[in-house]
Amino acid sequence: MAKKGKIEVRIEHCKGCGLCLTACKQNSIALSPVDQTNSYGYPYLKMINENCTGCTMCAIMCPDQAIDVYRE
Repeated sequence: MAKKGKIEVRIEHCKGCGLCLTACKQNSIALSPVDQTNSYGYPYLKMINENCTGCTMCAIMCPDQAIDVYRE
């Protein structure tokens, strides 16, 4: 059975740099639309589907430690 994962994002810490997007091989994440931003005006990371395997590559790439990854 394939591993399942999920992420939790500290929205106020995310600055929308997109480094995590290049690290995600499952295409499970995306930045929020321009009209959805944190209090600093940055788009933030969101999980967009259930393909996440919990590999932690997005969290490793995040320079602001804004992503927590959990694996089932």
